Amino acid sequence: MKTIKNKTKQLSIITVLAISLAACNSKTEKKEVKEEAVATTEAIVEGTQQNYQVGAQVPNELVCMVNDAYMGKLQMPVPVNGKTYYGCCQMCVKTLNENEQARTGIDPFSNQKVDKTEAFIVLMQADGKVAYFESEANFLKFKNGN
Repeated sequence: MKTIKNKTKQLSIITVLAISLAACNSKTEKKEVKEEAVATTEAIVEGTQQNYQVGAQVPNELVCMVNDAYMGKLQMPVPVNGKTYYGCCQMCVKTLNENEQARTGIDPFSNQKVDKTEAFIVLMQADGKVAYFESEANFLKFKNGN
């Protein structure tokens, strides 16, 4: 679990650095920095994909939060009210912006509403279906049938 969090932090740091550097450079340099950041991000994501099996936590960035599905690649960030959600297409971007219900899930253990950006997201089925838990503890209780 720590590996996923570390890779997610790396991804965030790389993205912020790429944007910061791009703002200070010429158009040619911006393009090079952006391409390098994308390549590095893809390498981080690719290196983690093989580790995701049913029951594993998956990073927010790889989940379409409208379809509630692990997509196996970076999704489009959708900033709403100071939080970043993720969608796979422009329709999902619109839905996340306009529909509060699309931004929340129900924890299968507690049956409580949970904001998808704050959830412990778990791959539940081999077809990519995910579930949103309030915490890792809730997931473990759910998994163990408590």
